[in-house]
Amino acid sequence: MATIVITGANRGIGLELARQYADEGHEVIRAMRGPDRADPIFGTTMALDVTDAESVRKFAAGLMDRPVDLLVANAGVISPERQSSTDMDFDGFLHTLDVNVLGPLRVIQALLPNLRRAAHPKIAITSSRMGSMASAQSGFIAYRASKAAANKVAQCVATDLAGEGIAVASLHPGWVRTDLGGPGADLDVETSAAGLRRVLDGLSTENSGRFWAYDGEELDW
Repeated sequence: MATIVITGANRGIGLELARQYADEGHEVIRAMRGPDRADPIFGTTMALDVTDAESVRKFAAGLMDRPVDLLVANAGVISPERQSSTDMDFDGFLHTLDVNVLGPLRVIQALLPNLRRAAHPKIAITSSRMGSMASAQSGFIAYRASKAAANKVAQCVATDLAGEGIAVASLHPGWVRTDLGGPGADLDVETSAAGLRRVLDGLSTENSGRFWAYDGEELDW
């Protein structure tokens, strides 16, 4: 049985990942800032605001010396409403970067002692194909830029932790019917989460530092 920490696990993909892992008998620690949408409530729930250094510190302290086999840095936002190259809410852009880029790195750094205690630790950052530099598409620029930066964070973390046997992946969950993806998205959360779990099952130090879609496709950065 693995110990799995998932941030943003109160709703959407994070909640469904947690549910599927818990159904398999793993110990799931669900970190969240907003209201819990699980019905019924399951796993261990802990408060966490990834933009608040003190909240991250308290969260890590609450884990004490417990080994963490898998950390899924999933908490994220798509805001602001105005985010084009010709009309940008710059405060909203900064908030998006804080949540989607600095947030995962804060949590990763805080939980490194716990990850180092596991036999085969893994880290995943939930990203998006929208952040791929191989695509010249526009729209949702703050979100796209944040996911491109999150990809670089994942790549650098993989490089820096390779010698410690910690495997790292950046994950594209697909366009999923969640609050973030909207009702017209292609995938339900069950399909996306199941695919992400298969990718994470296959993650190792040999294929660390790569960008994967939920269906196993390796994506261009």
